[in-house]
Amino acid sequence: METIKLKTNIKCGGCVATVTPFLNESVGAGNWQVDTQNPDKVLTVQTEAVQRLGVTADTVKAAVQQAGYKAEVLPQ
Repeated sequence: METIKLKTNIKCGGCVATVTPFLNESVGAGNWQVDTQNPDKVLTVQTEAVQRLGVTADTVKAAVQQAGYKAEVLPQ
C-alpha cells in the first residue's frame, strides 16, 4: 500500500484532536494516523484509500498547516 509520510510537530493527543477535523475533511476519517511516539511525530496517510480523491502530500501538508501545525514531507 502506498503511503504519504510527513514529519510534524503534532506531539500529543490534544494536538491530534485539533488536527482531526482538518485531516478527516481532506483525506477522510480512518485514512491517517500520527505516531506521537516517533521523534519525528510522523503523520502517515494511506493513499490507496484516498487516491480517488486526488490527495497529494501538498493536500495533507495544507490541512496540517490550517490546523496550526507544521508538516514536512519525508522522503519515501
